[in-house]
Amino acid sequence: MDTNTRNYLTVTAGYWAFTVTDGAIRMLVVLYFHLLGYSPFEVAMLFLFYEVFGIVTNLVGGWLGARIGLNLTMHIGMGLQVIALVMLTVPDAWLTVAYVMVAQAMSGIAKDLNKMSAKATVKTLVGDGGESRLFKYVAVLTGSKNALKGAGFFIGAALLELIGFRGALAVLAGMLAVVLIVTAILLPSGVGRMASKPKFTQVFSNTPAINWLSAARFFLFGARDVWFVVGLPVFLYSVLGWSFTGVGSFMAAWVIGYGMVQAVAPRLLHLGRSRQAARRHPGGRTARRWALLLAIVPAGMAFALHQGWPPGEVLIGGLMLFGVFFAINSAVHSYLILAYSDFEKVSMSVGFYYMANAGGRLAGTVLSGLVYQTQGIEGCLWWSSAFVLAAFVLSLRLPEVCETKPAAVPA
Repeated sequence: MDTNTRNYLTVTAGYWAFTVTDGAIRMLVVLYFHLLGYSPFEVAMLFLFYEVFGIVTNLVGGWLGARIGLNLTMHIGMGLQVIALVMLTVPDAWLTVAYVMVAQAMSGIAKDLNKMSAKATVKTLVGDGGESRLFKYVAVLTGSKNALKGAGFFIGAALLELIGFRGALAVLAGMLAVVLIVTAILLPSGVGRMASKPKFTQVFSNTPAINWLSAARFFLFGARDVWFVVGLPVFLYSVLGWSFTGVGSFMAAWVIGYGMVQAVAPRLLHLGRSRQAARRHPGGRTARRWALLLAIVPAGMAFALHQGWPPGEVLIGGLMLFGVFFAINSAVHSYLILAYSDFEKVSMSVGFYYMANAGGRLAGTVLSGLVYQTQGIEGCLWWSSAFVLAAFVLSLRLPEVCETKPAAVPA
């Protein structure tokens, strides 16, 4: 096994371990604070700082990674997650909304530092394998992350039932601390660090393709969360009469399935294509095509619900199709940000891009509650379709990869 492959596997394993804790802590907080008598609004507020600080972290994190190295920012993220987990092990009397919001803010910072570092590191480790290898590596890393986040939902709920809230937190914190130590020993220092110290103003990209892609990413992830965060679970529970377990299981299964599709996106994009066409890399044309296909799904679901079709069948079938198309869109975007980025500035480009991603999640989260309350699940789906169409329009300015200046990857 060559050094780059070993380092890639080490980064991926660390990212996997972190992602399990990220999914588990969300499920633990939702379930336990519901049991403590927190209202749905108070539970939702616990995650507000998680999303807000994700925007700030992605903006600053890329610049920080370019100055001190991506492996160090990744391990800082792991350390902050361990602290966030330990913070929640205090007695119930301490678990006020403000206190838990601070712990969740720390977890949000940790998550985005870890994600930015792991994905940017892939660019530095691909070596001379070319764009096809880069697309494959990014797809596997991103897809497996989403599948494991769904698994984290199950793990969090199972640990809560088996060993209680604080026991679950202690197990997760201990596991992640061990992974932190192991990856710190195995990974080389200085990965992704720029030779010259970049100024903070350089985090704002001056590459048009990256700016257009980041804007499209904002609307793409807003399109998911506008129905996923509040509208769907509330509808399944209050209108369709599903149990909490049923709602959680469906959402976890959706995330796992979406992650699995994302991991095999390179193969799916090559199905039915000639050998010459299959050698082409995804570019702006690919992003536009799949955005249009995705926009049709929520619009079709909203129309079917308006016509009185059975809501359970419409939502389950439609969201399965949405998950497939969304996964391919996300995988293409995740590849393009690395393909468009210069080798030396990759951490700042990825940080800027995921700042837009976090902004889209925040907008989708807020709109999910507001739109569902005023327009119902149909309204959430129409907004989702509109957001995807906005992503399509912004993607009109995305070039093909061959039209961009290739990143200089050192031997």
